[in-house]
Amino acid sequence: MRSTLEEMAGFHIEHFGCRAARADGEALAHRLRGQGLAEAQAEAADLVVVNTCSVTAEADRAARAFIRRAHRRNPAAKIVVTGCYAQRAPAEIAEISGVAAVVGNSHKALASRIALDLIQIAPTAAPPQVACDCSDTSAAQAVAAPPQVDRDRSNTPAAQAASAPPQVVVWADERFAHSFIEELPLASGRQTRPSFKIQEGCGNHCSFCVIPQTRGPSQSLPAAAVLRQVEKFVAAGGNELVLSGINLGRWGRDLQPGPGEPARLSELARAIIERTALPRLRLSSVEPMDWDGDLLALLRQYGGTRLARHAHLPLQSGSDAVLRRMHRRYRPWHYAEKLSSLLAAAGPALTLGADVMVGFPGETDREFEETLEFLRALPFGYLHLFPFSPRPRTRAWALHAIAPVALAAVEERMAALRALAAEKLRVHRLQFAGDALPAITLRTPPALAARKRTAAVTENNLPVELDGNLPANQMIEVAVRGLTPENALEAALR
Repeated sequence: MRSTLEEMAGFHIEHFGCRAARADGEALAHRLRGQGLAEAQAEAADLVVVNTCSVTAEADRAARAFIRRAHRRNPAAKIVVTGCYAQRAPAEIAEISGVAAVVGNSHKALASRIALDLIQIAPTAAPPQVACDCSDTSAAQAVAAPPQVDRDRSNTPAAQAASAPPQVVVWADERFAHSFIEELPLASGRQTRPSFKIQEGCGNHCSFCVIPQTRGPSQSLPAAAVLRQVEKFVAAGGNELVLSGINLGRWGRDLQPGPGEPARLSELARAIIERTALPRLRLSSVEPMDWDGDLLALLRQYGGTRLARHAHLPLQSGSDAVLRRMHRRYRPWHYAEKLSSLLAAAGPALTLGADVMVGFPGETDREFEETLEFLRALPFGYLHLFPFSPRPRTRAWALHAIAPVALAAVEERMAALRALAAEKLRVHRLQFAGDALPAITLRTPPALAARKRTAAVTENNLPVELDGNLPANQMIEVAVRGLTPENALEAALR
């Protein structure tokens, strides 16, 4: 193996998927930088890491297309594929030309060592701190010998890995022994509003969702580690931090906290606000049933000051029958009551968002109309819309085989929801014309900066184009004049 001092190797990480997946990729980048590697464009890198998503078939397709393109443009690069797709279908990925290694989420804590071995660089620094005891098998042992394969379970990632081409190194199984949450330092300089992943995995087992397969059971970063990193972030000049997770509202349920230590998300959020000097905390997606009374009380007390007035609650459908087939843990009226409680706690400046799925197996015209009527009646600020995508080894995979929704119907329904979402977004944002809102400046794209404008985002999660050129990470107040043609808030510094 060569020394990093002899030649600085370059790496590139291509991210797909959610905030939590991005946090995984940032953790890997942090480790590689710590070993002396420099970031580079994919075309010039010695190592290309593809950090995949597998929530939809389109996510899989996009990852495959990138892998093929990266190999075509840089055939000498070692391509390592990790993330959810790598966990779900490792053998499928291993067959793609140019792939050197597949590292599922079950072994993502070892990804940097596997990558360094491929480009023949010996690790020079100790591994980062982790928040679990993995003494059952050391990282070195795991790299030296592949995980055991249960050959009687031919449809598991481990069994698929056994059939991978022999020249491709594959690390994926269902034990998730090396998928722990790590204590990654937060760098305020790299992102104005970094996403801090404090929770991993999910045990809800919604009928359409592949996440329990690809990320395993829920795990939480202990409160002491969370608070330690928040304090370091503040000391480094950080102003806004986004708490994220695969199922964020379940944070703490797997821990055994000591007396007085946070045991639930609401307690952790309160500890961050009251024990640190973080100017603004933002919560990413939280399931409706996890917005409990304590979390609502925290929003009522600190919303608009230390806690962002922004709530994203996955909905998926406004039809009771469809929610039951999805195995979601609430009914439409429960969801509507939760939104009412949120608005009562935070006031009309609250920006509400939701995920909505179209074309779930068996969705009738009437059931879709129920969703449409439900959405019309609620004051959403934005909607994330997705067509249903059948995922192998989920209950909905079998339902789709029995009662698929015609593609033409899905496209028609998506069009109707896009029109509604656009209308709601515009109405929500227009209500702030003439108001003053707290905001934080972002890293402004060069094209916008050339027009002497600055990109920002308000405390209640609305994009802003601001007069003048300001540096990133400035806590400001803006006077809203109206909307730009792209529906961002047009504003001046107040």
